[in-house]
Amino acid sequence: MELTAAEPLAMILPVPVKSGADPKEFKFINLEAYPEFFDDLNRGFPIPPPPAALALANSLPSRSAKLEVVSVGSFEASFVPTLADFDRLDGRFRIDPKIWQQLPGYERMGFAVFKLRPGSQKVHPMCFAYPRADTTRLFFPTLHIHDGQMHAQEDFDHELYAQGNGEQMPDVLNWEESRGWAGQFMKTDRTAGILAKDAHVCRRRLTGSLPNEDTYVAMS
Repeated sequence: MELTAAEPLAMILPVPVKSGADPKEFKFINLEAYPEFFDDLNRGFPIPPPPAALALANSLPSRSAKLEVVSVGSFEASFVPTLADFDRLDGRFRIDPKIWQQLPGYERMGFAVFKLRPGSQKVHPMCFAYPRADTTRLFFPTLHIHDGQMHAQEDFDHELYAQGNGEQMPDVLNWEESRGWAGQFMKTDRTAGILAKDAHVCRRRLTGSLPNEDTYVAMS
């Protein structure tokens, strides 16, 4: 991701963490040594996709105690266990609670917060692992909140990637399968264990005006 910002920003991603999980089970993974991670993923497919746009969340002032901040390569990150814990988030990064009230189900989620410095910069891939609330589905945080407002439709420009440890991806008409194993087009020794070198990767594109919601994918 390339970014130019006049002030610090944050990317806030909802995460369907298993109920009762220890916050220490949420792990940020440093991919600073593999900045071309997504470029190499694209190489596994016959037609290179267009650059993906990532959503930056609006920021609001913080006025309370801090959560743990960890260094993940070139940026800082925090895990917010529940909506109520946003009051503990350090810095200036908040989303108006009224927004979350429009989104049933998010009161049961945790949140990954990545803090981005002002100025012009290239940001290496952001990565984390967590105990899933539903192990039968993959979750992609595709909900957009750009301007402090929740819109029913948003412009999407995303490529979703998945690899299933022997499981098959459903709805094959909407997913592409890589032309080879990940080890043939990825530097899997630099992926911190998140990719298996001897398995294919699947890709799905979400482009155009689409319902503004996160994406769940059932695994069969």
